[in-house]
Amino acid sequence: MELFADIIIDISHSRLDQTFQYRVPPKLRETLEPGNVVEVPFGRGDRPRKGYVLRITEHSACPPEKLKDIRRLETGLVGAESKLTALALWMRDYYGSTTVQALRTALPFRQKAPQKQKKRVVLCLSREEGQARLAQFRAKNQTARARLLEALLDEPSLPQEIVSGSLKITAPVLRALEEQGIVRQETEQVYRTPALLRQLETEREDRAGRRPEAGHQESGGLRLNAEQQYIVDTVAAEWQRPGARCYLIHGVTGSGKTAVYLELIAAALARGQQAILLIPEISLTYQNVIRFYRRFGDRISILHSRLSQAERYDQFERARTGDIDVMIGPRSALFTPFPNLGIIIIDEEHETSYRSETVPCYDARETARKRAELEGAALVLGSATPSLEAYYEAEQGKSRLFEIRRRATGGVLPSVTTVDMRGELAAGNRSILSRSLHEKIAQRLERGQQTMLFLNRRGYAGFVSCRSCGHVIKCPHCDVSLSLHRDARLVCHYCGYEEPAARKCPSCGSPYIGGFKAGTQQIEELAAAAFPGVRVLRMDADTTRGQDGHAEILRAFGAGEADLLVGTQMIVKGHDFPRVTLVGILAADLSLNLSDYRAAERTFQLLTQAAGRAGRGDAAGEVVIQTYDPDHYAIRCAARQDYASFYRQEMEYRRLSGYPPAGGMLALHCSCEDREKLAVAAHYLAAFVRRLAQRYEAAVIGPADEAVARISDVYRMALYVKHPQPRALTAVKNMTEQYIEMNSGFREIRIHFERK
Repeated sequence: MELFADIIIDISHSRLDQTFQYRVPPKLRETLEPGNVVEVPFGRGDRPRKGYVLRITEHSACPPEKLKDIRRLETGLVGAESKLTALALWMRDYYGSTTVQALRTALPFRQKAPQKQKKRVVLCLSREEGQARLAQFRAKNQTARARLLEALLDEPSLPQEIVSGSLKITAPVLRALEEQGIVRQETEQVYRTPALLRQLETEREDRAGRRPEAGHQESGGLRLNAEQQYIVDTVAAEWQRPGARCYLIHGVTGSGKTAVYLELIAAALARGQQAILLIPEISLTYQNVIRFYRRFGDRISILHSRLSQAERYDQFERARTGDIDVMIGPRSALFTPFPNLGIIIIDEEHETSYRSETVPCYDARETARKRAELEGAALVLGSATPSLEAYYEAEQGKSRLFEIRRRATGGVLPSVTTVDMRGELAAGNRSILSRSLHEKIAQRLERGQQTMLFLNRRGYAGFVSCRSCGHVIKCPHCDVSLSLHRDARLVCHYCGYEEPAARKCPSCGSPYIGGFKAGTQQIEELAAAAFPGVRVLRMDADTTRGQDGHAEILRAFGAGEADLLVGTQMIVKGHDFPRVTLVGILAADLSLNLSDYRAAERTFQLLTQAAGRAGRGDAAGEVVIQTYDPDHYAIRCAARQDYASFYRQEMEYRRLSGYPPAGGMLALHCSCEDREKLAVAAHYLAAFVRRLAQRYEAAVIGPADEAVARISDVYRMALYVKHPQPRALTAVKNMTEQYIEMNSGFREIRIHFERK
């Protein structure tokens, strides 16, 4: 019986989203499967090309004698590529995308960048022969040749830049010596190293006084407490068992989850395997990398969004060729092509940044579970405030739950005070800082301790509005308000549009127009005015634009170069500063007003994580939560650090409304520059989906405008389908994709799917 394979050839060009059919030769019929990487003849001259097997079938699209045979199955290190190809095909089917989009996401290392090469000039003669030639050059007054040969007799291999720079040897002279067999030029590939790793390497060399050997480790194992050791021992004991192994570590802030990660990764490396550590924010990279670099030396590398394409490509190449064993980075690091992956760890697994907003709109946690299954690897999720999805899966027995109830240092959780800002206003205090928080900051300054002030905003002002008519100045291209910055410019943080600040209301002409001043810049200025001499650092999207902006601010604050750190969400996630004894949370309930069913969950997580930054050293910590809604259950539970109570109450709401994780939800996002065409397309799409929903007994919501209904003059609408079974949602997605493909009216509408 003949078999045929549908193969995609090129993923570097998004337009080539098509397959080509090949015959499966007899020698591959028993082993070939979807996801395999193969070599096939392609184009004129039957040039060998790499292809990805999408499907194997008994039916050919044309007469079999016209099809070419697959030449061979790629093996060795390409095994990692085969597994990632299979992962891409799963992502295409589960999340919805073209095959090329999924492959380009899961195989980023296939998108090549120019190699960086280093050239050297090497002496080809023995010392005696070199001395004889040197004498000849001097006798003939060939000074350039003599200069190079003399240097090579001292150092038989010299970098090209020294030869052409310091020694001033020209290309003709070098070519003549090559022709005489005296020297040769060698070229080697040099990997581009991220700046943070270069900095750590320099610091380590300075401490050691010598260049360390590759793979050198500065520190050995850690001393774990009983709770930490139990987790490491349990996971290690189950490592060799067949089947997927997934674990959730729910540990209070400061419980030492990172120490557990270090030991689990060390165990993987001891088995000859590799490890991936996912972190949600670039700002977390600095402290994480320091700890892991000191443990594993140059066997680690990092990824983050501020690396160049060439730097990213080099890190993937280092992993593919076995030059490193540990990759640390955001969700894109999940696709590191390790040949023998042993463990995937997702730190702060509750973070929303693990969800991709570009097609395919994948969730890194779900995708990591699938990759662990394909690789036979362990998956470890960790958080002080687990997502409801992760905790629900642990309750359902899909993963094993570990609890760490005390801090690794033996310290206690900080005491928390909730301040009702309505009472502050009634008492005549119109400052952003409550009287209680102001007093506590002054106490910390007297003691030489540090304070963190967290605000869920950036910029000098949130929005500009008229006090007379209430008009809010919005971006003309996006359905969002403009933010006022210190340079008297109004800025859109979605599309970058700018305009000068208005002096009069454009709607009614009133001069009473101004910003709702609750930005990090204003808090920085207020703190400097309220506490003369205070050293303030600000950390938000505007102060961290440089490649190493996050690391420099965190390093300075950790070194005690500032008394107060003011910032947005990036300052309260995962950082460990022992001298911080006070955390002030400003506008704590701001995120409760988001038009998102996860608003309460995100507020609880944010407040709990922020509170956890205080008291991580020897001194006790305090937290002040300023809010206009102190009775909301998310704020009450966060103040008590009571995850269990919050989980029970929030899950009741989710069950009543059918929202995840109590039920499944599929979103269809539609966008178009023409609002009328978008509305018509969304109407027909909704009608089709409702007919499908009746068959599967699913609920349909919408279509309706997105929360931000227009960005860069592109209008946006959404449609939601709810059903408790993922298979039903997948069926709806698949049939809807076919409906969209068959109808030309949707060609001007951009449509993508998202699993909630």
